[in-house]
Amino acid sequence: MRDLMGMMKQAKELQGRMQQMQEELEAVEVEGASGGGLVTVRVTAKGAPKAVHIDPSLLKPDEGEILEDLLVAALSDARAKSEKVLAEKMQDLTGGLPLPPGLKLF
Repeated sequence: MRDLMGMMKQAKELQGRMQQMQEELEAVEVEGASGGGLVTVRVTAKGAPKAVHIDPSLLKPDEGEILEDLLVAALSDARAKSEKVLAEKMQDLTGGLPLPPGLKLF
């Protein structure tokens, strides 16, 4: 019974730390880029878009498709970076806790 109480206490502590981490992730921003930096996007570590910068040289009517592709690539880059930040935070949070691979807590 004592072991169960210890596990419950650990679970409650983990829940509190996860809530705190969620709040921290809202404040962490990562930047994704494409086209050699001609297009950049900034998103939170949770993936919410914050800003987009497009180099003026891409704002030509006949280059719309290129711009669309670069935006998608920049967003993908930012998403990959935000997922990396999230994974690092989760590793710090769970420490030595054995969690099954692929378990999504968010």
